[in-house]
Amino acid sequence: MDRAKKAEVIADLQETLGGVESLVVTKNMGLTAAQVSELRVRMRKEGVDYKVSKNRLVLRALKGTRFEGIGPLLKGPVGIASSKDAVAAAKIAANFAKDNEKLVILGGALGDKVLDTAAVVALSKLPSLDQLRGQIAGLLKAPARQIATIAQAPAAQLARVLGAYAAKG
Repeated sequence: MDRAKKAEVIADLQETLGGVESLVVTKNMGLTAAQVSELRVRMRKEGVDYKVSKNRLVLRALKGTRFEGIGPLLKGPVGIASSKDAVAAAKIAANFAKDNEKLVILGGALGDKVLDTAAVVALSKLPSLDQLRGQIAGLLKAPARQIATIAQAPAAQLARVLGAYAAKG
């Protein structure tokens, strides 16, 4: 690879790293091409970017970013999953690793915090950003529904009483 191509790859990696919240570093020794393709499809579906690149180039791209601390994880053939959603990359990597023992989670980063394997797995168990939004919307919607039900209750009771008097007379 010539210098211009290397500079292009580094610039592309830096651009990717600039707009993400979390990274997950995986060792993918022994995965077949079909398995890697399946992993990429799952990740792309959730808005996660998965790249396999030369470690030296990734280390250069990491310099000066908040993810610089993951440098020691970059040994051997590794892949980096990056996501704007803090838990999406960890969730997909952990779920794929459950089904396929050849994908090993080495660690990751959430913002400027470096995460070990256990922390990435713990992060994967948290609800995603979309799930949290849905829960908040449900919480906000529930009190309004309860207020409407309570406000209608006296009118419904009055209607039943009037209906009973009308049935008598």
